[in-house]
Amino acid sequence: MKLKFIVAAFVIAAVPVCAQAQKPAAKATNADAQKVVKLISADKAKTQTYCAMNKLGEEIDQADQKKDAKKVNELSKKMDDLSQKLGPEYAALVDGMQGLDPNSKLGQEIGATLDALDKLCGK
Repeated sequence: MKLKFIVAAFVIAAVPVCAQAQKPAAKATNADAQKVVKLISADKAKTQTYCAMNKLGEEIDQADQKKDAKKVNELSKKMDDLSQKLGPEYAALVDGMQGLDPNSKLGQEIGATLDALDKLCGK
């Protein structure tokens, strides 16, 4: 999955997480991403949830390209629900990625780390 898409999916998934945040999120690090990859890849249910979110993200992208806001909102709600199942570390990573430039060195590092999860989804 391309980093641009990862960040977009995280932004969509993070909306309810950010709304609940009491304080500004700490900036995400590659170590945070590595921890999340380890936690998700070690848990079959979380891996399946992540892969389902990955698929939803692709569907959201397609609906967005077709300018189908209703479908985007519907799929985003499903993604929000699934993201809750990935745990607080995932939520913290998503929060910390807000405003991250995907072309920056850190953005590229995090993207490369998260690619390991995509490989678990058979991509």
